Amino acid sequence: MNFLDGHLFPENQPPLIITAAPYAPSYVPSDFPEDIPVTMEAQIQKAVDCYNAGATVLHLHVRELDGKGSKRLSKFNELIAGVRARVPDMIIQVGGSISFAPETEGAAAKWLSDDTRHMLAELDPKPDQVTVTINTSQMNFLEQFDYRDWQGSSLEDPVVYGAYKEMTVPAQPGWAEEHIRRLTAAGIQSAFQCYNQNSFESVERLIRRGIYKGPLVLNWVAIGGGMDSPNVYTLANFLRGVPDGAVLTVESSVLNVLPVNMMGIAMGLHVRTGTEDNLWNQSRTRKIGTVEQIEQLVRISREFGRPIATAKQAREICKIGVFYDTVDETLTANGFAPNAPGRQQGFLRKVA
Repeated sequence: MNFLDGHLFPENQPPLIITAAPYAPSYVPSDFPEDIPVTMEAQIQKAVDCYNAGATVLHLHVRELDGKGSKRLSKFNELIAGVRARVPDMIIQVGGSISFAPETEGAAAKWLSDDTRHMLAELDPKPDQVTVTINTSQMNFLEQFDYRDWQGSSLEDPVVYGAYKEMTVPAQPGWAEEHIRRLTAAGIQSAFQCYNQNSFESVERLIRRGIYKGPLVLNWVAIGGGMDSPNVYTLANFLRGVPDGAVLTVESSVLNVLPVNMMGIAMGLHVRTGTEDNLWNQSRTRKIGTVEQIEQLVRISREFGRPIATAKQAREICKIGVFYDTVDETLTANGFAPNAPGRQQGFLRKVA
């Protein structure tokens, strides 16, 4: 991405898109009963509350009535339908893991099988986006945690803690290519989860080879434990490769969430927040729910002078429902240099 003179001025930045992640799949309801919804009506209402607070993208997971993360796609259909009925313009982004919570006590924390995750392309009603991970990676999201972040929660159980500590993200090349094809055929946008420069470069290659022909919408996932660390150096290095036409959301964990989001707001990027990522205020004196976290970002963004995107604006920025016919069209729309041989001469020289 290019950051030219005036790029920090709010008039040169797009309205801020806030992604809400309120369903906290790595926690159990007793960890924050005031805020983690369990019944279907409560889960739908949580989406409505997030939307009313200023979030225009909903990162969606589902719980069963016993509080466990649901692995039934029928429950996803039910929640999507309920959210659509109440906040029809909100962008629904289904978490591509479905649920990585351990199924039973002592079981591993793991993502569901390749075939099961492919079935996200068959959700009805269909979501606007499904998150797509690229390249198999360690996902020890606990690495950035201070002991105070998990003290008194279900993560205090050494068995549960160990399960999440050992978790990996399965995202082999063949699976990713087939998954993207199925989502595209269903008219669902792939929202890429990039953990570092390597995973972004793999996304670029998928575009250059014609596997993905759509708008480049992605998250920089800075949670450590096999993924980028949340600091200005890793962010700057990541941004070097991202083209100007991309829609980039910054994402982090625990007390890193707010400062990383503040950097994102200042730089003209987009942000994600919610109890999936963090339960505590910055002094760890009390827990802070997803709606309050959204309201905090709205307030900060307005202090920066940057407006909050409406749902209509968010859909236009993310180009929901847009796909391209050719590789060249995709590269141009997203701001990439063209494929070889023209690329070898330099993009600016070729255009001139």
